[in-house]
Amino acid sequence: MGMTMTQKILASHAGLSEVKPGDLIMADLDLVLGNDITAPVAINVFKGIHAKTVFDKDKVALVPDHFAPNKDIQAAEQCKMMRGFAMEQDITNYFEIGQMGVEHALLPEKGLVVAGDLVIGADSHTCTYGALGAFSTGVGSTDMAAGMATGKAWFKVPSAIKFVLKGKMNKYVSGKDVILHIIGMIGVDGALYQSMEFVGEGIANLTMDDRFTIANMVIEAGAKNGIFIVDDQTIDYIKGHSTKEYTVYTADADAEYERTIDIDLGSIKPTVAFPHLPENTKTTDEITEPVIIDQVVIGSCTNGRLSDFAKAAKIFEGRKVAKGIRTLIIPATQKIYLQCMELGYLKTFVEAGATVSAPTCGPCLGGHMGILASGERCVATTNRNFVGRMGHVDSEVYLANPEVAAASAILGRIADPTEL
Repeated sequence: MGMTMTQKILASHAGLSEVKPGDLIMADLDLVLGNDITAPVAINVFKGIHAKTVFDKDKVALVPDHFAPNKDIQAAEQCKMMRGFAMEQDITNYFEIGQMGVEHALLPEKGLVVAGDLVIGADSHTCTYGALGAFSTGVGSTDMAAGMATGKAWFKVPSAIKFVLKGKMNKYVSGKDVILHIIGMIGVDGALYQSMEFVGEGIANLTMDDRFTIANMVIEAGAKNGIFIVDDQTIDYIKGHSTKEYTVYTADADAEYERTIDIDLGSIKPTVAFPHLPENTKTTDEITEPVIIDQVVIGSCTNGRLSDFAKAAKIFEGRKVAKGIRTLIIPATQKIYLQCMELGYLKTFVEAGATVSAPTCGPCLGGHMGILASGERCVATTNRNFVGRMGHVDSEVYLANPEVAAASAILGRIADPTEL
């Protein structure tokens, strides 16, 4: 039986000639990731199992990003624990204030993940790195601790769904709309513990940022991981960011899939996920009643990259945020922040009436820098809109792409950019 991309990576890292869905395997890890919520728990477990040293100081990454810059004493203590552990273990890849960023934007930028890698992270959106042709998935803090100690992890080999992308996206449509369209189609459990594998000629029309966004949100369809074919654009990105060796895995012609879904990129419209699930989608032209909002957030590991701010800045240029709409701009890394400054985007945002934050996950998980009060509505380029996700349980989060978010900030309601 042939194997999918994911199955080939797992087989290779397990030292096996082949694997099939449902197999339980022990595989070698190329990177273990933790943040300021999950790593402190993992560190306690690490010490509890009497582990002395991490398996490889270059293959552990610790990134305080959720409640950092520290929002309160508890957050400060958690970051202090991470900092102490990183120093004690001489962790190479510890990124905090001054070097920090939202982990899933920072690691590819730093070249820590390349095609063919096997990565676990104690954060559900670790699946982001599938954009690079890697197998990456979220795990619990206990698995993170075991991974740090041994360099290995247990996996159940997933079955797969093949998504064949065709055509080219229209103006004001991006990777965020593609993944919201797919989640709206198959549901939040439509790919439960499966690999979502993206192939087809349409991939050439997606930027790497589009792919990062799509891979980032496969977890919202219940997937174990998402993975893209590796093309010239992927290799250019890897070579531009990393000196690591990479391996390109391609699916066998006779690989088996649970189902195959064709996606016509040209048919996708700007899409918004209404509360309180990412599957509750509507295209902007399907919104018949005004949805008045209170806040807009543009950033996160989903849409906090340079191209996202380039698109938003073009919408904001020469315009003003509507009165009373709190608009938060959060570049995902220090490098992106600096690029936005050099390109004049930050000036555009501030002149439009928005505020710019240091890199942080912040409001995405209801952490800080933009918590919602009862009854408030927010349009966000983040990845989840569950009950209470960004604050009060009676608040509402609407997920959208950066251009829709910017247009909504200007008009004070969910809006299509063509309305400006």
